[in-house]
Amino acid sequence: MCLPLFCIFLYLIEVIQASPTPNTTNTTTTNDSFKAPSFTTRTLWTIIFSSVLTLFACIYSAIHPNIPSPKNSSWYHILWRQLGIMTMALIAPELIVTWAMRQLLSAHQVTRHFFVLMGGFMLYVNEEPYRTLQPKHILKLIHDKCIKVPTLTANQIHDKSKGNAISKGLVVLQVAWFVMQLITRAIYHLETTQLEVGTLAFAILNFLTYAVWWDKPLNVQCPHPVYWKSTESRPEDHIDDRDGFAQLRYLPRVFSPIIELIGWADIPTSRKLQVPTFDGSIELNVSDKTILQQAALIMAIIFGGIHCMAWFFTFPTYEEQVLWRISAVVTTCTPCLCLSAYLNSEIIYLVRRLPDSERHIIWGVYLMTCCALVTLYITARVVLLVLMFTTLRNLPPDAYKVVSWTSLVPHL
Repeated sequence: MCLPLFCIFLYLIEVIQASPTPNTTNTTTTNDSFKAPSFTTRTLWTIIFSSVLTLFACIYSAIHPNIPSPKNSSWYHILWRQLGIMTMALIAPELIVTWAMRQLLSAHQVTRHFFVLMGGFMLYVNEEPYRTLQPKHILKLIHDKCIKVPTLTANQIHDKSKGNAISKGLVVLQVAWFVMQLITRAIYHLETTQLEVGTLAFAILNFLTYAVWWDKPLNVQCPHPVYWKSTESRPEDHIDDRDGFAQLRYLPRVFSPIIELIGWADIPTSRKLQVPTFDGSIELNVSDKTILQQAALIMAIIFGGIHCMAWFFTFPTYEEQVLWRISAVVTTCTPCLCLSAYLNSEIIYLVRRLPDSERHIIWGVYLMTCCALVTLYITARVVLLVLMFTTLRNLPPDAYKVVSWTSLVPHL
């Protein structure tokens, strides 16, 4: 189904590119009431600055990380974690949106608020942090009279957040301006750079991320303490502390975020002192899981499809154009193959009935296929990121033109 849609998409792009360019030398058209816009020029620095600023807003300001571990709350650990999430957002931004949507669905299913799911409540035993508490753990410990009922109002949670509607609104304003000025360039057939196309893909996903995480507290550093009061039992008598993530040691570490996010069957994620970044410990019902899978697939196709908009753009060399096209196709189609591999993973459970030798071979082929798809996708994303900047060295003259009134719209 993806291939016909992809072909239609490329055909529409070619039609748009081949359509006649309006004559901008005249100040009026045949209708005197409609005036052609005036154009000014922009510099290469302006192109880079506006794109990088928008890109930064998409991969940094839009991300709402979970609460860090009390033992890793120093600026060094927080910065290192933030850089890791930003790198993931550059390579697979659709994974960030899927993470946000999964948290929203989990919040509506169990607690109606993000704070608990992001590690907002920390159990302390003998004045030492013991582990983060899931909603089911809090209810069980309250029922067993092991802890007091945590009292934390919505205003107190909001006070912990480092973000507000104004700061979020400024980022949305910048992204909206960037999208608007690209639309005007398309209307008046002005050349658009590959850097702007790539940034547009991030901007489109950013809108959804902000909408989903609008009520999630931003950059909360300290969880709310919940103290153990029972003298007759220990927490391990009430909470299962087995680290199921140890079962994944045979898998490459690159799969960790994906496995945590989808909540692979029979493999719980470790929640000892902090909630994993891409947490999948809350089991979604069948309908929510289907919605999440379909939404993730659609977002991945959209993200890759936007890069295909530069299919007929001017490139400094033919080799760079071919590299861009191949990478854009890989970025668009690989998520479909990855989702198919995950949905077909249920077949893998049937091989448990086979002898050990045959089962190991099938598992090996399956894991090698997954590794190949992930490696292919990451390589394509890196190539696109590199080409976004290298193609700036030789831009056509129309790329430096800009519609005058777009500079009057408020933006950063």
